[in-house]
Amino acid sequence: QVQLVESGGGLVQAGGSLRLSCAASGSIASINAMGWYRQAPGKQRELVARIFSGSSTIHADSVKGRFTISRDYAKKKVTVYLQMNSLKPEDTAVYYCNTWPSRQGYWGQGTQVTVSS
Repeated sequence: QVQLVESGGGLVQAGGSLRLSCAASGSIASINAMGWYRQAPGKQRELVARIFSGSSTIHADSVKGRFTISRDYAKKKVTVYLQMNSLKPEDTAVYYCNTWPSRQGYWGQGTQVTVSS
């Protein structure tokens, strides 16, 4: 089992930046890839970016060049970051981390990101 805790969201003006963190603990050795996802009001949850065990990354076209996923390893814990720059109002959503592919039982509370125009 893996435990995931997201943090770092908030209210920011358009053009601003935020850095989200996801602390992963538990059976992290079993994880091959991690992802950041988001869900805006009235929309389906979507994959924003993912990072693989070899540190290669893939970002959605909508955030490419603005968001960067990264990862740090520490003793029995992995922290996955999402650096978000040049934020736009359409980036407003609840952001979640999960494995990739995602696992139903791993969804946490997420962290709210609100971008004002």
